[in-house]
Amino acid sequence: MNLPDRGPAQVRIGVAIAVPEPYGSRLQEARARLGDPLAHAIPPHITVIGPTVVDGSLLDAVAEHLEKVASETAAFRVHLRGAGTFRPISPVVFVSLAEGIAECEQLETAARSGVLAQELRFNYHPHVTVAHEVTEADLDRAFVEMADFDGVFEVDRLWQYEHGDDGVWRPQRSFRLAGEHSAP
Repeated sequence: MNLPDRGPAQVRIGVAIAVPEPYGSRLQEARARLGDPLAHAIPPHITVIGPTVVDGSLLDAVAEHLEKVASETAAFRVHLRGAGTFRPISPVVFVSLAEGIAECEQLETAARSGVLAQELRFNYHPHVTVAHEVTEADLDRAFVEMADFDGVFEVDRLWQYEHGDDGVWRPQRSFRLAGEHSAP
């Protein structure tokens, strides 16, 4: 995992949609079974803002920003289905979104502004990683094993995670999506 360096007065955070049960444990178990060394350090999620370093003094401003974004974003449905990969660009296999892509993209754009404004290394592509930093054979196996994965859930909150000194990502705060649904 490519993590930005962090200074002594800084915190490494991420913003994500948590994958709920029963899908979360199924995906985490698959990631562990596939030999991913980060299986138990990274809860199953859809990244909104990847690993980002902020000064500790800005955490209140980050929370205010995410609260505003969440208050203006309506809850939406995600349908996870099938496997995808970023190979050969990046050695990653993931579970794809069949529904909820546009909503995730809008959420990412809104969140990646203000105090969290930043340039991206790659175009945003919502997904749930199931294999990273494993052998090519394990990437192939992950792609085959996850091909029939299927799960649907409602996204009603956004989570801010913090990366601990032990390398584990932990949820710190949630922000309820409270925006109005637009008329069809």
